[in-house]
Amino acid sequence: MVPFIQEKGIVVQCWYPLGGRGYTAELLGDETIKAIAEAHSVSPAQVILRWDLQRGIVVIPGSSNPEHIKENLDLFGFELSEEEMEQIKALDRGEKHDWY
Repeated sequence: MVPFIQEKGIVVQCWYPLGGRGYTAELLGDETIKAIAEAHSVSPAQVILRWDLQRGIVVIPGSSNPEHIKENLDLFGFELSEEEMEQIKALDRGEKHDWY
């Protein structure tokens, strides 16, 4: 769906990029996400947000925690490899929501 929308020149915006509605812990605790985060010395949240950005998706993470807000903005000091992008893409479980 995302590539189709982007081909039409429409900017895709990701709401709840970190899971939302009870899925955040599951997403941030995913072993693939955690391994990629460790490889880059960043948090799982940063990996997820960076993955969306590298796909051309606008992300709007929400937080009232100043440390999380700072972390959510610090996404440009690393880049995910094509292999890492594919590893994350493979996490799609065909669920109604698209939070990964």
